[in-house]
Amino acid sequence: QVQLVESGGGSVQPGGSLRLSCTASRGVFGNYVMGWYRQAPGKQRESVASITRYGSTDTANSVKGRFTISRDNAKNTLYLQMNNVKPEDTAIYYCNAAPRPPWPWGQGTQVTVSS
Repeated sequence: QVQLVESGGGSVQPGGSLRLSCTASRGVFGNYVMGWYRQAPGKQRESVASITRYGSTDTANSVKGRFTISRDNAKNTLYLQMNNVKPEDTAIYYCNAAPRPPWPWGQGTQVTVSS
């Protein structure tokens, strides 16, 4: 069973930056397209960005130009660089394979954007 652990969240002011990380308990990253997802209060979980095993990326329009997804397959680690964050980015952020997450969700990491 793959276990996912997200980290790096916190409280940040609008316009600030955060870098999220996600690690997996087993060396599965290299075989899958990986993605970041988020769930805001009262809303459904949505896809934020995804990255193929070769580094091709896809980013949601709402974060395009501000968020960058990357991966280090050797370290089984996925990253999300968040720049110029906005209050509407407030959510719990999760990682999983994409586009159809096959593994149990981790605990996520909370990102709160407010002044």
